[in-house]
Amino acid sequence: MPWPEPMTPVRMRRVAVVVPRTALRDALVRIAEAGCVELDRAPDAAPGPAAQRLRGLRGRAGPATPENGDTAVLAATAPDLDRLAQRDDRGMLAGEAQLEERAGSAVRRGEVAALAGWCPAAEMPRVAGRLAAAGGALVPLPTPRGTDPPTLLRQTGRVSFTPLVTTYGTPRYADLDPSWPAGLAYVAMFGIMFGDVGHGALLLLGAVALRLGRPRRLVQLRRLWPFLAGAGLASMLAGAAYGEFFGPTGLLPVLWLAPLESPARLLTAAVVLGAGLLALAHAAGAVNRVREDGWAAGLYAASGCAGLLFYLGLALAAAGLVPHSPVPWAGGAALAASGLALLASGLFRASAGGGAGLAETVVRLFDVVVRAGTNTLSFARLAAFGLTHAALADLVWRGTAALAGRGAGGVAGAVVLFVVGTAVSLGLEALVAGVQALRLAFYEIFSRLFETEGRPFRPWHVPAAERAEALLRR
Repeated sequence: MPWPEPMTPVRMRRVAVVVPRTALRDALVRIAEAGCVELDRAPDAAPGPAAQRLRGLRGRAGPATPENGDTAVLAATAPDLDRLAQRDDRGMLAGEAQLEERAGSAVRRGEVAALAGWCPAAEMPRVAGRLAAAGGALVPLPTPRGTDPPTLLRQTGRVSFTPLVTTYGTPRYADLDPSWPAGLAYVAMFGIMFGDVGHGALLLLGAVALRLGRPRRLVQLRRLWPFLAGAGLASMLAGAAYGEFFGPTGLLPVLWLAPLESPARLLTAAVVLGAGLLALAHAAGAVNRVREDGWAAGLYAASGCAGLLFYLGLALAAAGLVPHSPVPWAGGAALAASGLALLASGLFRASAGGGAGLAETVVRLFDVVVRAGTNTLSFARLAAFGLTHAALADLVWRGTAALAGRGAGGVAGAVVLFVVGTAVSLGLEALVAGVQALRLAFYEIFSRLFETEGRPFRPWHVPAAERAEALLRR
């Protein structure tokens, strides 16, 4: 089932690196510098000379390979390992230990050495050009039967929501890449719970500071700035709809509803939004099941076509029960029953059969029905925490307004209360909204998208050593 590239992980190719044996080191150094090839490694390989010296420097209890330790670098020509050990140059020894491990995994036939691995299809011409300079070649291979390629999600420009997905797990290579839809859903849910133009603007300013690397102690979180910026923007949009600017200050008109005055409408809207997100998650999950195991498996899965039919039917039946609704609830009920019948068939076929299989099928069907209802109602927390945020902001504003009318001392107290109250509510509610939006994304949405985890793409990357010439073999 072909899909546009932005909706799928980076396309991988199985490749073989073929070089003259005398040029194996040169080729490996070039591959390490390119940093876009994952080479196969022999399991339980004995540590080489560089790894042994590195272990001696670290202590006998330390790791023998550099993956878990020092920052590795590589010289273009093999250095003197004894001299490196004398100089306590663990970075160079770490790079040599990694190179030894890859070289030890090479298959040698006569004057030729070869290694297998994975490479993004778009990077193959660049890698082939680097290998050609060493007298080698990059040969495309067929993907081994029964083997999934490693997964690399796309980093589109400077704005990426892939950390949201990779924090949950690594999708299988055949799955759709939900980074952007999931990221937009996350910031939208955050905005509903944190709707305030003033508070959202502060988050947006924080995102700009994080993008610029300020404060420096948080520079390692810089890649998360799109989430903070998106959350701030969504909060400002929701705040404009609520008429909230550092609380119900009256500076903005209510464009949709005031949370504290219309809690039932906000609760209904949150559940409806959740139902829509779950329907989309079911649809994407059905696509994933078909792409992973074909139509036969995808048709009967709870997170596949059967689950999608059941949930759509359940949603239509529920909408038909609303007074004055034109949706025929009977049609939705029939669609839901069809989905349950498909699901029951798949569950029974996967069981041991007989009475035990029937009992197992009934229990699992009951679990599917209960989860559909509870997962949908779980989105009511969007309204609940939105009301909590509005109530805290209202409390701070009422106290500020009351103090401001009591002379100069009151004005000073009002300023202190407003600043401290805003800081407390901002920090507390932002944390709560962030955690709750993450919980909904993980447990309600991603649990329908992914059933099994894939393997992340881990290319071998070791930069060239700046002091290589001084450490070359004499």
